[in-house]
Amino acid sequence: MQAPAGRGDHEAGIRVAVGQTAPMTQVPIADDSIRLGQFLKLADLAESGAQARELLEDGAVTVNGEPEARRGRQLVRGDVVEVDLPGGRESATVG
Repeated sequence: MQAPAGRGDHEAGIRVAVGQTAPMTQVPIADDSIRLGQFLKLADLAESGAQARELLEDGAVTVNGEPEARRGRQLVRGDVVEVDLPGGRESATVG
């Protein structure tokens, strides 16, 4: 059984099986690193800094498969950030 994927995927006709992660997005950064709280907003995984803080406090965020709760965690290109959102798990790679 399949369900429509998260934001933006419907227009592309992409479908993801229930319980699976949507296709990963690569989000370019201007510098060599970025703080996790900033990246969550830049990648549209959080709408605001307050929401990013809540996601981190709730244990909904992993970096490279490991749970992460620090907004100031420095990310570098190639790091994979996953967030458990009400609509399902979404992920983005630092580019």
